[in-house]
Amino acid sequence: MRSEQSERPVALVTGSTSGIGEAVARRLTADGMRVVVHSRSSAQAGEALAAELGGTYVRADLAVEEEARGLVEAALGRYGRLDALVNNAGISRPIPHADLAAATPQDWRRLLEVNLIAPWILCTAALPALRTSPGGGGIVNITSHAGVRPKGSSVPYAAGKAALNHVTRLLAAALAPDVRVNAVAPGLVDTPMTKDWTEAHDLWRDRAPMHRPARPADVADLVASVLAHTYLTGEVILLDGGLNLT
Repeated sequence: MRSEQSERPVALVTGSTSGIGEAVARRLTADGMRVVVHSRSSAQAGEALAAELGGTYVRADLAVEEEARGLVEAALGRYGRLDALVNNAGISRPIPHADLAAATPQDWRRLLEVNLIAPWILCTAALPALRTSPGGGGIVNITSHAGVRPKGSSVPYAAGKAALNHVTRLLAAALAPDVRVNAVAPGLVDTPMTKDWTEAHDLWRDRAPMHRPARPADVADLVASVLAHTYLTGEVILLDGGLNLT
């Protein structure tokens, strides 16, 4: 990949070919950043989005440590800098919480590998570049309402998101003032993946004060605001339309 030194800030957004990640990539581009688009499998969509945004696309399986670290290396190789990391990529497997036998050790390992360990690897790989970002670098971890309240598609999923929330706070304390670390924890987001989640949509419509799920742009707007804020660090911001109040 050819090097293209950039005077514009550069953001790496994982899992950014659809849904929340795509919305974040589009918003950060609109804010003047160069964006590295990433996915594990949808290379054609990634290439098309990167071309549209004037960014670059890198494919990587974040469950493989070498590929996760290589994603950061590719971003630096292309632009020579990295100012923001948005850990959005994640996986889920619906398992009833009371069905303990169904949540196998293999499920735990796979979900934690992608949802917790991969963001840690990316943070550590990106840290040297983030430290040198003018004005300080920023990390935003996309976690979940399920990491704050006893909800979510499965116990391993919710536990991994709760752990990432705490890792966010620990890193914020450890890396300040050079790098700010925050988390955005959405509730239900209206994406193609959730379109058939009828029960969840009914819950948000009936009980959330905002009477609707979040849209991807709602999450992207908050991520952009968090990255732009040079004093905010160590916060886990719940974005659930007020459902937590009920």
